[in-house]
Amino acid sequence: MPDSTKPIGIYYEHPEWFKPLFAELERRAIPYVKIDAAHHQFDPAETESPYALVVNRMSSSAYLRGNGQGIFHTNGYLTHLERIGVRVINGTVATSIETNKARQLSLLASLGLKFPKTRVVNHVSRVTAAAHELRFPIVVKVNIGGAGAGIVRFDTSEGLINAVAQGSIDLGIDQTALVQEYVQPRGGHIVRVETLNGKFLYAMKVFTTGQSFNLCPAEICAIPEEPRAGLPQAEFCLTEAPKKGIQVEAYTPPAEIIADVERIAKAAQIDVGGVEYLIDDQTGEVLFYDINALSNFVADAVNVVGFDPYARFVDYLEQQLEPVSAL
Repeated sequence: MPDSTKPIGIYYEHPEWFKPLFAELERRAIPYVKIDAAHHQFDPAETESPYALVVNRMSSSAYLRGNGQGIFHTNGYLTHLERIGVRVINGTVATSIETNKARQLSLLASLGLKFPKTRVVNHVSRVTAAAHELRFPIVVKVNIGGAGAGIVRFDTSEGLINAVAQGSIDLGIDQTALVQEYVQPRGGHIVRVETLNGKFLYAMKVFTTGQSFNLCPAEICAIPEEPRAGLPQAEFCLTEAPKKGIQVEAYTPPAEIIADVERIAKAAQIDVGGVEYLIDDQTGEVLFYDINALSNFVADAVNVVGFDPYARFVDYLEQQLEPVSAL
């Protein structure tokens, strides 16, 4: 059980995203320690942690900020913490899903849920053949992504063949990518559903332009018509959507979709995280396509969804400390 006499460890990498979390912890005078996931070390022989529990907020987009090493280091650190009995919020299973889009789709398939038709490749030489098993337009999406990085749309086979020949397709830091059919979302929006403790927290519609829709709209960014070698896609998290003029609005999905999202959260062992889906404009099918254990709550949440999700999150963290504090 967590030891409430110790501080909470917040293991994070992004310099801005979690300021509201820190502010809420400070408002309640809850002791916590910021753990820099980008510059970190640990002793695998230790048998006790200095933290009551550890909140894992490592970002899959860390490599965009020169901190890609933290993604791989995190796997070992969380495994160590769990071995010595530390409660980890979004532990090793959730992290393994967050940092592997191919694994996300396999999990969806195991639950009988639909997603855009996809092939997974581990070499650029396989991209064209994989695409020809699908319907154009297609997107090539890196397996370890985040912040819209490494996603490029191709409208034609010729454009894809040229990009492969020019060596302008990058499969990302693990050299694995999804080749996936582009799906036009009905109504010009996708839906992001946030969960906490495996239960529905809130949802919102995120409206896209069609020009910039990239099948990862929690991390909206523009996709060039032609890939630009050596230039990563612009970083843009949903936390900034209202400030950037992206239209978002609160929404309550149908009960069956909420139930499916909660099944996903349970199977992925996500304590706090988001699931994204869309309605295929051609077929009317519900397609899930992203499972995000790094949940960045929308900016201006009180006005958008009617409450402060960080307050709910800290309520949850306090509950994790109760078994010991109540003794």
